[in-house]
Amino acid sequence: MKAIGLRHYLSIDDPLALEDVQIDAPAAPQGQDLLVQVQAVSVNPVDTKLRSARAGEENPPRVLGFDAAGVVIAVGPEVTAFEVGDEVYYAGDVTRPGCNAQQQLVDERLVGRKPTTLDFAEAAALPLTTLTAWELLFQRMPYQLDGRRNTGKVLLIIGGAGGVGSMAIQLGRHAGFTVVATASRSESQQWCQQLGATHVIDHRQPLAPQLQVLGITQVDAALNLADTDRYWQQLGELLAPQGHVGLVVEPRGELRIGDPYKAKCIGIHWEFMFARARFRTADMIEQHRILTRAASLIDAGELRTTLSQRLGRINATHLRQAHQQLESGSTIGKLALEGWD
Repeated sequence: MKAIGLRHYLSIDDPLALEDVQIDAPAAPQGQDLLVQVQAVSVNPVDTKLRSARAGEENPPRVLGFDAAGVVIAVGPEVTAFEVGDEVYYAGDVTRPGCNAQQQLVDERLVGRKPTTLDFAEAAALPLTTLTAWELLFQRMPYQLDGRRNTGKVLLIIGGAGGVGSMAIQLGRHAGFTVVATASRSESQQWCQQLGATHVIDHRQPLAPQLQVLGITQVDAALNLADTDRYWQQLGELLAPQGHVGLVVEPRGELRIGDPYKAKCIGIHWEFMFARARFRTADMIEQHRILTRAASLIDAGELRTTLSQRLGRINATHLRQAHQQLESGSTIGKLALEGWD
């Protein structure tokens, strides 16, 4: 079958960084696995990090990709939630071959039925970032998607125009928060406003003075989706006593965990979307439940896709373009490829 693979870990400017390859199709699904015919894929920073230049060679070629939408073409003997012909979307498992291939095996507990109101590319843009934002806000942090307990609370999202930020804005708004997102360019600020951010401020400037202009002296929760080190001290000062901060980016150095974090009893929450699949946790099915609920909210018009650009067919040329755009640091929303040559 066709796939895009890597043999050597190279700069994305090298045409051999990602190659069109032929690999063996997956074996028949076993256990709770689905075999999916991949129709569209999206890209995430994890793809660029796993592909980044370093020593090493892969034979057979390594297949990346952790956002897909497609059609179930076979099911394992223990599958209960899906059948052949179902249209699905998922982020998958970082310990297994990725979705940059025509067919992929994926555990049903990580899969949801594709929103019926979206096409495959629009759906492929969603799983990883939806799961990350949802798990962080409503499972790692002590907030609820439904209910009125978040009304009057302020949620600050650093990196609002990125993939995770784009979903966090929508989920925070739906949960009743006053959402303050950060974005530095006019087009990214506009994107955040369209997704439902109550306010947008510039993360290149000190945060506290901008919030004070808005009448906000402290925030109840903050998601730092951009640079853990850079905003650590600012967030410690901005967060309310017994507030919560969510993190997804590994720090470059040692973080000062004492005051004001200790004095205020601020909760520090890490999110890694692949943790459940990587460690085969007993609650892996939570990702199926989240994607199922998200699909219903999308079909009800409560949430929207964060797809911002379709880059063409699924091939190495277009996938290298997607990696280049992500590495530029200026991507708004999500990028997707759809269909095979």
